[in-house]
Amino acid sequence: MILWLSRILIPLMICYIVGFGLLSGRPVFEDFLEGARNGMKTVGGILPVLTGLMTAVGVLRASGLLEAAGLWLAVPAERLRLPAELIPLILVRLVSNSAATGLLLDIFSRYGPDSPPGMCASVMMSCTETVFYCLSIYFGSVGIKKTRYALPGALLSTAAGIAASIWLTMR
Repeated sequence: MILWLSRILIPLMICYIVGFGLLSGRPVFEDFLEGARNGMKTVGGILPVLTGLMTAVGVLRASGLLEAAGLWLAVPAERLRLPAELIPLILVRLVSNSAATGLLLDIFSRYGPDSPPGMCASVMMSCTETVFYCLSIYFGSVGIKKTRYALPGALLSTAAGIAASIWLTMR
């Protein structure tokens, strides 16, 4: 039932939106084109930020700096009961979801998905956010330079997600 519902949900939403627009007397195709035009402007505005973030994460991963940071932070992480093998995942997750997914797959291949580090990494991926990526995309697309309390709040919620994932899986 759920598979069937998931297959028909998007076509139903599209039909609903188009039908509502036609019944309302709106020029549906022109509205669609205007939305696509505005979307392309937004993509053009955030493309340099996105390219820079992806390049930086690729360089950090290829250079071995993430593994070195994991070794440097292993002792303080051990005091917090944070598995040292998850430190690179935590650092990369703040910036890039796709790179963090690659590290998650590395953890799965090394320790297994049912191992304590694998389960903790899985929960961590689902209860944390790519803070710097989201802030740069959302605030950068509208030209906001001062984020006020957004960055501390996002980092605090990410820390809470990390703590919850450790507490739930590593007891």
